[in-house]
Amino acid sequence: MRITTLSTWALAATLLLGACSKKNSEETEPDMVIPPDPGPIAASAADRVYLADQSSNTVSVHDPSTNRLLGVIRLGKGRPEFLSPLYDMESNVHGLGVSPDGKTLGVIATLTNAVIFIDLATNTVKGKVYVDRNPHEGFFTPDGRQFWVAVRGKDYVTVIDVEKMQVVKNIATEHEPSMVVFRPDGKVAFVDHSETATLDVIDVKKREVIARVPVVSKFSPNLVVTEDGQQVWMTHKDVGKVTVVNAQTYAVEGVIDTGPGTNHVNMAGTGGGTRFSGASAGDFAYVTVGGENAVKVYSRQRQLLATIPVGANPHGVWPNGDGSKLYVGLENGDALVSIDTKTNTKLTETGSGQAPQALLYVVKAGGGSPGASGLEAFTPVTPVNIRLVPVGTQPVPGVGGGATIRPTEDLDEMVLALKQLAANTTYTLYLSDSKTALVAPEPVISFKTDDGGAVEVNAYYQIRLRLAGRFAVVVLGDKNPAGAVTLTQP
Repeated sequence: MRITTLSTWALAATLLLGACSKKNSEETEPDMVIPPDPGPIAASAADRVYLADQSSNTVSVHDPSTNRLLGVIRLGKGRPEFLSPLYDMESNVHGLGVSPDGKTLGVIATLTNAVIFIDLATNTVKGKVYVDRNPHEGFFTPDGRQFWVAVRGKDYVTVIDVEKMQVVKNIATEHEPSMVVFRPDGKVAFVDHSETATLDVIDVKKREVIARVPVVSKFSPNLVVTEDGQQVWMTHKDVGKVTVVNAQTYAVEGVIDTGPGTNHVNMAGTGGGTRFSGASAGDFAYVTVGGENAVKVYSRQRQLLATIPVGANPHGVWPNGDGSKLYVGLENGDALVSIDTKTNTKLTETGSGQAPQALLYVVKAGGGSPGASGLEAFTPVTPVNIRLVPVGTQPVPGVGGGATIRPTEDLDEMVLALKQLAANTTYTLYLSDSKTALVAPEPVISFKTDDGGAVEVNAYYQIRLRLAGRFAVVVLGDKNPAGAVTLTQP
């Protein structure tokens, strides 16, 4: 097997060498029957939007024709109930992939290493396949026969035979693969990573890596391939950038500075829309930028065209069938937002499950007959979002962060995410009667920052009840009321 690592000067030569390298003895897949491009499909009452809810461990089901949450498919209990030693349901519902015929949804639960297949006509589980440590995202092949899942805790993509509901192959990749999507011709798959600064290109028939494209950073949570098979857009959450790669030559076309917390990307615009196996069509790329609570719009030539404020920490993003609307999940807002792609304005916001991650728009879900059975009623509650900035100064871009507080079972879940503090240093979050000093302090959680001065940590406590009339402050030190207040509410 020959793997090509691409550089600018060696691109043409290495591609030629890779094309000439053959191993007839290797097992190969039969030729894939690719469904025809359906082209733009107008919205209908049979369309559905699905969100993977990481805190409530549900899949939220929305009717985009009425902007209504129909209910949820429950796959596990809400946090922190999954900590029980007798817990036997799924946890960290995170990734989504839909079959080309729109009848089956693949759902990935990262903590329980599960791939769950759901019948979208009945909203019931068809089967489960357990894979190795920490699967993240996956997609059906263009013929719908297999489901490929990136196993982030390992160094391979797992191939599942959907009919047999069993693993048939592990395809070696670089360390910690993050997501896998397919070029619409079905010949190659693209895999990004969470700990390796490369884009792997896999020959689908041979099921082996044929090229490795160096990219700007090691943490890429999401990617999309354009329906014309010409580009791959991939995000880099750690450095706030997007890399655009030529999907035919595997050369990097350019890198865009998109902003802190750059998360997911998708294509949309008039005449565009969702397609199959991770591809979408449209003249514009839409990028969720969590650190700016916005979606940014770019041309295919990487020019910034618009910035759309949407709400707290946008994460997943997907177009409807004709690209006229775009749907965005708010991870810290527990809501679904719709955007008009002609005017690039926010249209609606609808409450949803807790901490939505991946999002999919499915045209004619369930083969055109999406059922209402199998759905559990769910009453959304808008989370409390607290901004934390350096004390005694104007807010400093990139320094600090915030806390998201939402009810979970009998407690509140607080997700604290901070950046650009002192590296490898202990701090404590308090509730205080003052914003600038510890007055009647109540400690909530102590934490230690990483090598870059960042932290993301969860706490479970009756925080909302105790927060009334008080302030959240971050103090230097381990439960030391004499420590200096570092971050406070503005």
